[in-house]
Amino acid sequence: MRFTRLFIFSFVGSLLLLTACKGTRQVAKKPQHFWMAAFYNVENLFDTINDPLIDDEEFLPDSKLNWNTEKYRQKLAQKARVIASMDSADFPHFIGLAEVENKTVLYDLLTIPDIAPAAYKVIHIDDDDSRGIEVAALYREDYFKVLHIQAFEPLAEKSQSMRHVLYVKGLIWGGDTLHLFVNHWTSRYGGKEKTAVKRAVYGDFLRHLSDSLLAVDAGANLIIMGDLNDNPDDESLTNHLKAADPGDRDASYSLFNLSLPLYKAGEGTLFYRGWDFFDQLIVSRALLESQKPLVSTFKVVKHPWMLFKPKNGEPRPNRTASGGRYYGGFSDHLPVILYLDVD
Repeated sequence: MRFTRLFIFSFVGSLLLLTACKGTRQVAKKPQHFWMAAFYNVENLFDTINDPLIDDEEFLPDSKLNWNTEKYRQKLAQKARVIASMDSADFPHFIGLAEVENKTVLYDLLTIPDIAPAAYKVIHIDDDDSRGIEVAALYREDYFKVLHIQAFEPLAEKSQSMRHVLYVKGLIWGGDTLHLFVNHWTSRYGGKEKTAVKRAVYGDFLRHLSDSLLAVDAGANLIIMGDLNDNPDDESLTNHLKAADPGDRDASYSLFNLSLPLYKAGEGTLFYRGWDFFDQLIVSRALLESQKPLVSTFKVVKHPWMLFKPKNGEPRPNRTASGGRYYGGFSDHLPVILYLDVD
């Protein structure tokens, strides 16, 4: 496997530096009940402006979709409504996102009244995905103090078809450190088996990053989130990332896939011929066994108004557009949310 040694050394070096410079630890506001982290693939959140560097022709005013300001603003409103509904009492403190075009769409999203009170801040590093879909994150600085942000490439040589992994390190109330990795792995377009090798690359790469971090601090709190374009029992997760069922606490495992029990129970985050669970959260052992923070709840955010009911078959995510047809829905993916108990 061709890993970027420079990135790995830089990553571990930054961890050592930040661990040494602790300073004042209680830097984030105590939440009322939980610390909340969510992930949401927002399905092609594009503005209406042509970017000559990417393939955004489908989302322009002269496209088949007639992607105009009205539809763009509707898309933003739909995203904000979903985010506001993720928790009944408050807004998530950190949200990983996939399929955003640029920083502009994120700042536009934050103007929508449904989520404006959360006062989210934006984390985004430009990628060079040919389709113009990138990962990003939103966070509430009262509840999460950012210490370090970095983009990691999964290959030694940059590949247009492999998006970077967004790494964020920060502190929550009480001084606990979280390491978050936001992902959007290579899709199955062209065939599951044909594209599996690229998802295996991501799995191996994140396994290597996780091992490097845990070698520095065996009790590190890791959260790997993203649209992985594989199910929790596929080889990229089980054999390459080595993410185990949370119910199996064998000492050889250090990462646990919170999505796996829900997937086994028939739940999912997107629907093709059946439910798939591509949008996953994976945590390190410390978040399952330490005193605090501790995983309390993990669930799929699934409200009836987010779903489309076909004439035949069960309800599934109501998407914005497909095949050049505009539907005006929310996304083809459902979000997931994780609660950490910090009391």
